Amino acid sequence: MRYKKKANPLKALIIIFVVLIIIVGLGVGLMYGADKFLHSSYPQDYKEYVAKYSAEYDLDSLMVYSFIRTESGFDPESESYLGARGLMQIMPETFEWIRYRLDEEENPDMDFDAMYSPETNIRYGCYLLSYLKEQFGDDISVIAAAYHAGAGNVSEWIENPEYYSEGRLINIPISDTAHYVDKIQGAYNMYCKLYG
Repeated sequence: MRYKKKANPLKALIIIFVVLIIIVGLGVGLMYGADKFLHSSYPQDYKEYVAKYSAEYDLDSLMVYSFIRTESGFDPESESYLGARGLMQIMPETFEWIRYRLDEEENPDMDFDAMYSPETNIRYGCYLLSYLKEQFGDDISVIAAAYHAGAGNVSEWIENPEYYSEGRLINIPISDTAHYVDKIQGAYNMYCKLYG
């Protein structure tokens, strides 16, 4: 005759308790890891320069980070196939225009290679964003469209109800620019969620 072993209720409770602790620990670890991953994916590098020039040009610093992340992934040596340079990917013609506007044409140290300098690039990029904000208002989508496609194009789109209605861009006729605007808006939303 076989005897059935009695279940030990204390042992069962201990096992359940240990399993719950493991599950909670894993959950906390995953949440911490995801948060750490998101913060590393949306960094705030060059904080001193971004804070300084965002304040000087009356910009939301999180918007500036969104442009830097989208344009160069925070690589100060970044150069596009079109010749844009640095953190905020300033084009040669745009550099010359900003240099003229800032009255730095006579400065021998201010040539296009200066766009590899994080501070100078952020200063020039913030100046450009400020100019676009002044021209088009606070809507980050319109600012991003102008940063990518040029102020002239956006000025034309704003005049056309097919592209602009009720104070916002509803249709962007250049697909690359539409994609760029979505990336900027997505980065900005994430920066606001993480740091806002």
